[in-house]
Amino acid sequence: MKRRTTALSVTAAAVLVAAPLLTGCSTGAHPGAAAVVGGERISISQVQGHVDAVRAAQRDQPDADQLIAASSTLTRETVNFLVYLQVVDRAAQSQGVDITRRQVQEARADAEANAGGPDALAQSAISGQGGLPLTAEQIDDVLRSNLQIQGIAERLGVLEDPMGGEKIGQLLAETADEAGVEINPRYGTWDAQLVSLVDLDEPWLRTTDRDQQPVTLDG
Repeated sequence: MKRRTTALSVTAAAVLVAAPLLTGCSTGAHPGAAAVVGGERISISQVQGHVDAVRAAQRDQPDADQLIAASSTLTRETVNFLVYLQVVDRAAQSQGVDITRRQVQEARADAEANAGGPDALAQSAISGQGGLPLTAEQIDDVLRSNLQIQGIAERLGVLEDPMGGEKIGQLLAETADEAGVEINPRYGTWDAQLVSLVDLDEPWLRTTDRDQQPVTLDG
């Protein structure tokens, strides 16, 4: 049975299972990199651009000071986020999962309807209700990764499997291990249990239990 994404959600348990194989090595051989996944750089300027866009959107909100104060670890959380997107993208490619722009647009329409409209979804996203504050433009990144996870589940035949999250997590772990993940020491090191940089007050992925319910941003 195919299920369309109706809200911003990410399969958190899959990342938790992947944790032991995501190793935080030095990026000394890659100057200017915040992280490197499979030899592909996530530049410090890319991370900063993401952060700057979020901060600009937050400053436009009535509760700007509160939003900014509540996301004091935004830069490191953004590194987590961008690494996760690359690992999921590689896992999807390995399974022959190709997400089209049309699918993302349909998921966006569903998410907006579920949240109460485009403005409500954007407000929920920038407020960080899904864990990591996002601009309206960045929402599609989460929706795409969510569709990739769903596609991987379909390929593995685990959509209705109670152990599906762990099986997807194992695939992500193998993908990350094969590719190799390096983190610039300025952002910390990976926590083996949370796949989160140490000293983060709150990982961008939040889950209620090991078997997970998706993290949602419903407005």
